[in-house]
Amino acid sequence: MSFSGEVKEELSRQIPEARHCQIAELAAILGLCGQVREESQGQYAIKIQTENVYVARKYFTLLQKTFNIEAELAVRQNQKENTYTISVNKPEQVRRVLQASRMMPGEVNDTFIHSALVQRRCCKRAYLRGAFLSSGSISDPNKFYHFEIVCPDLEKAEQIREIIGCFEMEARIVSRKNHFVVYVKEGAQIVELLGIMGASVSVLNLENVRILKEMRGSVNRKVNCETANINKTVHAAVKQIEDIRLIQERIGFSDLPEELEQTARLRLEYPDATLAELGAMLTPAVGKSGVNHRLRKLKGIAEELKREQGEELL
Repeated sequence: MSFSGEVKEELSRQIPEARHCQIAELAAILGLCGQVREESQGQYAIKIQTENVYVARKYFTLLQKTFNIEAELAVRQNQKENTYTISVNKPEQVRRVLQASRMMPGEVNDTFIHSALVQRRCCKRAYLRGAFLSSGSISDPNKFYHFEIVCPDLEKAEQIREIIGCFEMEARIVSRKNHFVVYVKEGAQIVELLGIMGASVSVLNLENVRILKEMRGSVNRKVNCETANINKTVHAAVKQIEDIRLIQERIGFSDLPEELEQTARLRLEYPDATLAELGAMLTPAVGKSGVNHRLRKLKGIAEELKREQGEELL
C-alpha cells in the first residue's frame, strides 16, 4: 500500500465523538465527491461515488452514527479497482443530511462548506480530514514532500486553503487541467497537517523518514565538505612540492635559511602530510600558521626564480 493509502486507511478509522465534527467531515466528503440530485419538485437524493474503499467506509459510518441512516451501497467491479456508490434516496433522510450540512439547494447558504460548520477548531480538523479522504493525496516521503487536495472549482480550493491557514500554515493553489489543487510542499507543515487530521501513526512514520533523510543529508554534506578539503589540501601540497623542486634544481637548498631548508626537505619527504603534521616534525616544532608562512616564503622564492627566467607564473 502506498503512503497515501496508509494515511487514508488510518483516517477512515477516526470517528469524531462530537456530532458537529461528524457533520463537518461528512459535509466535506459530500461536497467533494458527492452529488445532490433533484428527483421531483423539492425532493432530492444524494450519493457519493468513489474508487477508494476508505472514503466509502467513512461516509457510510458517518451517515449511520450522525443521522442513523442505513444508506444504500452498490459496488461495481472493474478490472483495476472497484467503484463504490453510496446513496440516500428517502426524501426525509436526504433533507436531514442536507440541512445539517448547510447544503440544501436553493438556500442562501448553498456553498461548499458553510462557515457555521467550521467555527470550532475541532470541526476544522474534521473538515480537513474529510476533504483529504475525498480527493487528497500525499507523496511517498522517501522521494519528496507533497500534500494536495484536488477541487473541482476555485471556490472550493479557496475555502480549503483558508481552513489550512487557520492553523498558521500557508497552502498554495495551482490549476491542473480542469481542477484546482491546494498543495503544501514543506515537510514540517505536512507533518503538522497529518497531526491536525488525526493521523498520529502516519505522523510518526513520516517523522522517521524525515529524520533519516536529514541524517543522510548531513552525512553527505560532511563527506562532500571533507572531500573538498582533501582535494584542496592535495592540490596545495602538489603545488608546494613543484615550487620546492624548482628551487632544488635551480639553486639548491644550501643558500636557504635553515628553517626553510628543513621545511622544504620535510615536505618532499612527506608529500601527504598536513601542515599540522609537518609542524610537529620540525625542530623545534611550529604550528600550522608557522609552517604555512614558511611554505609561502618558498613559493615566493620559486616565483622569483621563474621571473628571472621569464617563465609564466601559475
